[in-house]
Amino acid sequence: MRRTDRRARVDVEDLLVRVKNGAQPELGEVAREVAALAQQGRLGDDDDEDGLLVPALLARLAGTADAEARVLVMAALRRLAACAGGNTKERMASIEALSSIVRSLSRDVDERREALALLLDLSDIPQVRQRIGRIKGSIVMLVTLRNAHESGAHDDAEKLLHILSANPQNVLLMAEAGYFRPLIHYLKEGSDMNKILMATAISKMFLSEQMKSSLGEDGAIEPLVEMFKSGNLEPKYSALGALRNLSSSLQNAELLVNSGITRSLLQLLCSVTSVLMTLREPASAILATIAQSDSILLQRDAAPQMLSLLNLSCPVIQLHLLRALNSICGHTNAKRARAKIRKNGGLQLLLPFLREKNVGIKIAALNLMFNLSKDASQELTEQIRETHLDILVKIIASPTPANDEKAAAIAVLSNLPATDKNVTKFLTQANLLPLLISLLEANISTSSSPQKMWLFEGIAGVLTRFTVPWDKKLQSLAVGHGVVPCLVKLLSEGSVKAKSKSATSLAQLSQNSVALHKTKSPRWLCVPPSADSYCIVHNCQCTVRSTFCLVKAGAVNPLVQILEGEEREADGAVLEALATLVQDEIWENGSNVIAKASGVHALLRVAEAGELTSQDKALWILERIFRIEAHRERYGGIAQALLIDLAQKGDPVLKPMIGKILAHLELLQTQSSYF
Repeated sequence: MRRTDRRARVDVEDLLVRVKNGAQPELGEVAREVAALAQQGRLGDDDDEDGLLVPALLARLAGTADAEARVLVMAALRRLAACAGGNTKERMASIEALSSIVRSLSRDVDERREALALLLDLSDIPQVRQRIGRIKGSIVMLVTLRNAHESGAHDDAEKLLHILSANPQNVLLMAEAGYFRPLIHYLKEGSDMNKILMATAISKMFLSEQMKSSLGEDGAIEPLVEMFKSGNLEPKYSALGALRNLSSSLQNAELLVNSGITRSLLQLLCSVTSVLMTLREPASAILATIAQSDSILLQRDAAPQMLSLLNLSCPVIQLHLLRALNSICGHTNAKRARAKIRKNGGLQLLLPFLREKNVGIKIAALNLMFNLSKDASQELTEQIRETHLDILVKIIASPTPANDEKAAAIAVLSNLPATDKNVTKFLTQANLLPLLISLLEANISTSSSPQKMWLFEGIAGVLTRFTVPWDKKLQSLAVGHGVVPCLVKLLSEGSVKAKSKSATSLAQLSQNSVALHKTKSPRWLCVPPSADSYCIVHNCQCTVRSTFCLVKAGAVNPLVQILEGEEREADGAVLEALATLVQDEIWENGSNVIAKASGVHALLRVAEAGELTSQDKALWILERIFRIEAHRERYGGIAQALLIDLAQKGDPVLKPMIGKILAHLELLQTQSSYF
């Protein structure tokens, strides 16, 4: 009797009419009423015998533009789902209904929280778990809400994602959205088939560097390595594909090296088992990427093994191995590794690659020759023959090769010792010098790139051979071809290495300027010399071509600007160049020129922050500058505090020169306790 009375008080027909036809304010009111009735247990499946109320609410949810009304409708649906029977929930589980709810995930705070809560309530229905992932954008929105750490929404989104992760396809969608925890769980604890599915997905997925690092940090590397080491062909192949995609992250490369995979990869490359042949290419590609981590240097036998495989491999694998060896040899602490490769015949093994038709392999081999000869230029000279030099010059001279091939050939030549006169003679007769100058001039105004900087470094390195101070005839040849303007441009346009090598060439030329202005002073002048040609440093008529004069070359200001920069690698070469302007015969004039170019501030900067040899040279130049009273008056104040501090805290080897400068500044007696 009580049940009948309670049912009689609910007029479902009236509710249904108001839901269907009510304006937006009235829709909100009736939604509140439905929610209240459902919560009180007065509105169940028996009350809505035809099951029309839920579809009506869902239709209004999809069609109303009022955000508050949508929130109230979803709240009503939640109460119905919680308090009514299974039939009511089933009516909310259609794709159309779920799509309407999912759309609310991208709306304002209250609405997305209500939508999340409703989806979570419905997720105990198997069809709902299957269908949510099929709604476009649903997983992405859930991942976004999980990552937003918004109070309430974050926890519900994470719970719902966990529930949905029972479906492997949903897990793949989560991974594409950048949420990898479920995928990694499958890699660690899933079935063999699901592990392969996840690994294959990683291998094909576009991953940003951040996503790769995230996968590595969250633990994807270890199970993938285990799949590769212990599985049969299919899991090995899928694991290698995934690791190949992840290994380009330097952080992951280190994890891979530390996992001990290097030995396994090399064993695979040495294998002659036909069934494993398809794995060799991805294995070599992974070696090429993990070699970017200097942890590879701890694998002492890795480089010699790669070297031994070069001539036994197909071109694709050869290229990967060469890139791996280049990375190994390029590490700053790789001197021992380079020596071991050379001991195993590395340079000799690479020489045939100079005739290689595959340009990529040829460039990689040339780069490896360059890296191997960094600290063994004499060994390179002993291995290389005129036929090899001829090939290198032809690469540089040819109009067809790209600049990176030319740059690689030039880089090898730059490592040949400048003291080898036979090499210099051959390269001079082969007209290499004008080729280099032409190549530099053609690229100097192009946009900056790593390839361009690499090219300039090589050219600047080779030019030091043609400017050696003991061969004035060779210097004159180089200057006649226009080398000086190119060197000056490189002081501003090149990398710090190119600047350093250019400064070295200018220093070598300038070393002979004093002697040349004496030998080339004309005894008879039919035509008065131009006032523009008079040099204030050398006190004579100077030109770049006749006396290799740094002042006439316009090199002093760019040299000083290098010292004012943040990079210190070129300091030594720059200081050697500037020091040629303060030689004994010309020190006073040269000091004035350096000071005029703001050189005192730059020299003090090096004295404060440079390497010890650079500090010593900078102080030597400053001592000469401070012999002049005008410079003492102008710069003494800013110099003395730095010099006293350097005398107290700097290397003892600097103290005698600092003492001389302080004596010029008349501070030595009062500060004598420092010396």
